[in-house]
Amino acid sequence: MHPKILDKNKAALIVIDIQEAFRKVIPDFEKTARGAAIAVQGAQLLGLPVIITEQYPRGLGRTANEILEVLPADFEVYEKTAFSSCGTTAVSAILKEKKISQALICGLETHVCVNQTAHDLLDHGMDVHLLLDAVCSRSKVNKKAGLEKMFANGVVPSSIEMALFELMRDAQDQNFKAIQKLIK
Repeated sequence: MHPKILDKNKAALIVIDIQEAFRKVIPDFEKTARGAAIAVQGAQLLGLPVIITEQYPRGLGRTANEILEVLPADFEVYEKTAFSSCGTTAVSAILKEKKISQALICGLETHVCVNQTAHDLLDHGMDVHLLLDAVCSRSKVNKKAGLEKMFANGVVPSSIEMALFELMRDAQDQNFKAIQKLIK
């Protein structure tokens, strides 16, 4: 298998700072939150570790309801003040403990927390796959700048559907029908 194809035994999903305070200021917030919720459900079906971060939740609110609704009640969300999710020692520890070498990432804002997380993951030798249908910024120019910088430095462009099908690899996968329902 090509090294840039996702492997469910090596991958984790990181959902970065999709928080309620951004709902009114980011035009694509609801689409991004719905997409992230689908990615979370798919990752859970396929047995991938799911990591969710919140940037300063006292000021920016909790994770979007769309995402919280698809998580177990006891799911631990990681609070942070660093822009990069890797600035949280718990996140780095989980990735190391589970021997994760591929990260699927989504969240906001594309040019700040997503960008810095992607670069830190690359710096740790990981393959980083960006779910383009689940990232956003307040402005198009900032989103474009974030995407261009990440792609120029080795981040792999992907989508929720593309990633989930790569992780399954075959229509014989026991989760195929459930994943298919999620993306339709």
